[in-house]
Amino acid sequence: MVEMGKSAEKKAGSTYFKGVKAEFKKIVWPDRQATLKQSVAVVAISVVVGVLIAILDYVAKYGVNFITSI
Repeated sequence: MVEMGKSAEKKAGSTYFKGVKAEFKKIVWPDRQATLKQSVAVVAISVVVGVLIAILDYVAKYGVNFITSI
């Protein structure tokens, strides 16, 4: 049994993927040096934020221990 509208669905899918391919051609990928700089920045910021969270955790732990020991 042949369903009607299948060719229209195939055509719509075909044009969709052609559009995706055209959009991928417009992407400008960063060069190796830019990728390295951005990666270093992400790691550095992650370390700094991690240290800040650890300090806040220590202060909160100390505060809770101080309050519960009263």
